[in-house]
Amino acid sequence: MKIGLISERKNPPDRRVAFLPDQCALIQELYPQVKFLVEPSLDRCVSDDEYRALGIEVNENCRRECPILFGIKEVPPNDLIENKTYFIFSHTIKKQAHNRILLQKVLERNITLFDYECILDENGNRTVAFGRFAGIVGAYNALRMWFLRYKNISLKPAHTCANMAEMLECAKKEMSHLGKIKIAITGSGRVGQGAREVLLALSIKEVDPELFETNEFDGPAFTVISSKHYIRNSSSEDWNEAHFRKNPEAYQSNFMKYAKASDILIACAYWNPMAPKLFSKTEAANADFRIRVISDVTCDLDGSIPTTLRTSSISEPFFDVNPELFQEMPAFSNENNMTICSIDNLPTELPFDASKSFGEMLIKKVIPEIVAGGGRSLDGARIASGGNLEPAYRYLEGYVFEKTK
Repeated sequence: MKIGLISERKNPPDRRVAFLPDQCALIQELYPQVKFLVEPSLDRCVSDDEYRALGIEVNENCRRECPILFGIKEVPPNDLIENKTYFIFSHTIKKQAHNRILLQKVLERNITLFDYECILDENGNRTVAFGRFAGIVGAYNALRMWFLRYKNISLKPAHTCANMAEMLECAKKEMSHLGKIKIAITGSGRVGQGAREVLLALSIKEVDPELFETNEFDGPAFTVISSKHYIRNSSSEDWNEAHFRKNPEAYQSNFMKYAKASDILIACAYWNPMAPKLFSKTEAANADFRIRVISDVTCDLDGSIPTTLRTSSISEPFFDVNPELFQEMPAFSNENNMTICSIDNLPTELPFDASKSFGEMLIKKVIPEIVAGGGRSLDGARIASGGNLEPAYRYLEGYVFEKTK
């Protein structure tokens, strides 16, 4: 059973990989019937020679020789090879218009497509994800913005650090300059917990949402708030999580009480387009809106964070938004502006750590089912095969067969 690790062809290139060299070696030891081939890459966070050193074959014909191919980001449609099985983040299940052609090519070329985002446990929770590292880098970037904006201190960008440990050490050296700031994290899931992990590692005090809302503290403090804290039912004071998930349109935002109490917002909460935005443009222009630094880890354009006017990049991560005009301005150009970070591929700033964690999840949840010839997790994550959409994904038919302009 040949499994190929393909190079990332999307531009800008992603440095992550599904399996590190030692993980490939471990899988081959656990399952002698498996043989890895690695497509050469100059962008990957580990070199070709590191695979060779552990006896993993580096082969330019990897994509042709292996029936099963693992990547990270979307494969450019014209690079998809017929009759192969791909494991990638396809970014098609929400009917993303920019990836319609990719799914068309998958069906046209008789490709079996598995999407990491759809690998779920029995409770419907994702088991293979980079969310933790999105939160980790998102929290660090929030601090980078604050230090640059108010202290003229430049923390080393995460993508220039060797690993997460070095990133944290860079921040720890400057923590005495942080001041009595208050940080709100929205979302208590995998992404939010990643952000929380960083703030705790930097010895920033965690407080309950109720205390955070009404108190100031001797040093930096943060809180984690979930939907029940900043969303309210339009017709009832009682919070019902199940009802909210089924009827998000019946709710309204109650975030302003935290906007009045926070200096930094790290937005990590999943947002349903039917749910209310976290705050409105009018609220952002309110004199009581205290937040001046926003790290939007969710990075949904026209989503829950109205100040996310566009996605930013790792090379140019920050920009300002004038809250009165709601127009973009250069980063750190006016003290009344809000400074925003809205990078949509944050985990690639720590590619080695993120790849290591991701590979461990795949070894635990995916490889055993591949070797066994199938399983519940893979069945649910298979979007297409044999030139057809799987039954669970036939809702994509109108999207995929719509004519592109």
